Parts: sequence; structure tokens; C-alpha cells
Amino acid sequence: MVEGGSARAYIGSFTAGGGRGITTAAVDPATGALTPLDGVQDGAANPSWLALAPGTGVLYAVSETDDGAVAAYRRTPEGLTPLGRPVPSGGKGPTHLSVAGDRLLVAHYVSGTVSSLPLGADGGPGGPARVLVHEGGGPDPERQQGPHAHQVLPDPSGRWVLSVDLGTDSVRVCALDAGSGALRLHAETALRAGSGPRHLAFHPDGEVVYVLHELEPQLTVCRWDPVGGQLVPVGEVTVLPAGAPSGARPYPSVPVVSPDGRFVRAAVRGADLVVTLSLADGAEKPQLVDAVECGGSWPRDLVADPSGRRLYVCNEWSGDVTWFDADPLTGRLRRSGRLEVPAAACLLLT
Repeated sequence: MVEGGSARAYIGSFTAGGGRGITTAAVDPATGALTPLDGVQDGAANPSWLALAPGTGVLYAVSETDDGAVAAYRRTPEGLTPLGRPVPSGGKGPTHLSVAGDRLLVAHYVSGTVSSLPLGADGGPGGPARVLVHEGGGPDPERQQGPHAHQVLPDPSGRWVLSVDLGTDSVRVCALDAGSGALRLHAETALRAGSGPRHLAFHPDGEVVYVLHELEPQLTVCRWDPVGGQLVPVGEVTVLPAGAPSGARPYPSVPVVSPDGRFVRAAVRGADLVVTLSLADGAEKPQLVDAVECGGSWPRDLVADPSGRRLYVCNEWSGDVTWFDADPLTGRLRRSGRLEVPAAACLLLT
């Protein structure tokens, strides 16, 4: 929360697609409804992913462009104040970023690299970036001609950094050098060839990971060893229900685990669905129990509120954010609201 105790949502959008940059919205504590307050018109281009520093409260955004940059903002009750100008991120086409201690981690889809940038005393990113180059490819000649790092984040223990690569069908585990900020490859987990892993999410127990694939409508369940830094696949489950719309190819985007650890959900672009998988039989045995229309087109991001009572969906092509009430017992979703946000890409709740 920002000063004054009010909950806020920050919504990133593609400025190249008519988006407004980052929209600040108030969150109604009773209904979850979003009311826009302000927007950043002169910030980073294409802020398609946002992250928040847990210590300083600084908000970070990628600038998903060929040049590649990251921007930082100080949050206020009225909106966002830029912390200087965007700085080079260390690669091309950044799609994801996260905070690990006093470093900012960035994944670059176009260059197939992940980078680590130092954070100053005020929370602003600096340079130079320390860059780790992914290597390899996959069988899809159009999408996997080389590495395409899509996500990078620290594990819950803080010991390791995981990066998901759509182009190489793998997840890399790295150690982050506390002094230099360099990322050192520790292990690489191969996933099914041609599946195109995009994003992963940790179960609250910190020992199970769900990897969602973009090129196939599948979720891979993995065991995670936070001591040894080893990720081991143990099963797969489809995220496309029987009777799903045919014709358009499905492109799953992101998974999210409910705060209570009882459900894992996934957005499926093309089919324009949000699916819910129950973990009643155990964290390693998700079962598809519900699928609802996302309320728009091309659901790019999903975010659960801290209570687990609501789920927010960023629909890029229809230009809106929709939100759903979530049944705490069955996990089923009921759409309850919508906010117009052109070219919506991502959402962050505080």
C-alpha cells in the first residue's frame, strides 16, 4: 500500500498498441473494483511487466523495445513519480523483471539473455548490467530458432535464480554472486521439446513449481529442491478443457497459484479462457475443474489478490482488465467487473 493505507493496482500497457503506459487505479476493498487515478504518459515505452521492491516500495517496469530498458518509479497517493530516466537493461526485448536483494533481474526474449543490474540507495537501477547469455534452440522453426528468455525470478528461499526459456524448452537455475551481481549457471532442466515454456509459479510450500507452456496447452509440475537448486519434472496436465473453442491455436500465458495453495490457474490466449486446476489431491496432482471466458480477448496476465477472493485478468487485444470473484471452496470464478485499459499487458497489486 502507498502512504495513506489505500490499496492500489498498477496496470502496464503497450504504448505501441495505443496503451497509456502505466495506469494507477484504486482498489475497492469490499468489491475489488478498480477506479483509475492517474497514468504515466512520459515513462518507459511498452511497460509490459512490473515488479515491486519489497524493501523500498519502488516500482520497476521493463521497456519492451529492441533497445531494451528498465524504469523505476516512486509511488505516491496520487500516482507515480519517475526515478530518473530509463536505463539500458542489458539485452533486447525485455519481457520480465524481478528484484533479488539489491539487484534487478531482467529477462530478454529477443536476445535470449538474462541480466542483473545494481540498485542504488534510492532504489533506482544503474549499470553496467551483468549479462548471462542463454544458448540453444528448439524444434519449432518459427519460434525456437534460438534462445528466448521469457521470465527470471528468485526462488522463495532467496538462494537461487530461475529463468524460463521458450526457445530452448528449458528452465535454468543460477546462483547470483552477492558481490559482483553476476549470474552463474548452476543447472538446466530440459522440458518436452517444442513445448515452449513461458512462465512458472511456485506453490506456497516452496517445493513445487508449475511451468506453463506457450506452444502447447500444458502445465508441467516440478519438484523444487531449494537446498541443492534442482528442478525435477514429475508430471504434466492439459490446460485446455474438453469442448474448448476450436480454430484459434491456444497460447497459454501465465500461471498463478491461489494464496492458500489450493488452486493453480492459467490464462489461455486464443481460446480466451481462464482455467482453474484443483490441488485437493496434493500440490503435485492438479486436476482441471473449471474454465471460464476471460471477459475479453488475449488474456496476457493473471493476478490473484492477497485474500484469494478475486482474480484480475489483463486482456491485451480487447483492451481491458476484468476481475472475477473466486469461490474459496470450489475455486470457480464469476466475472464481476471490467475496466477499459487499452493494450493491457500486466497488473500489479499493492
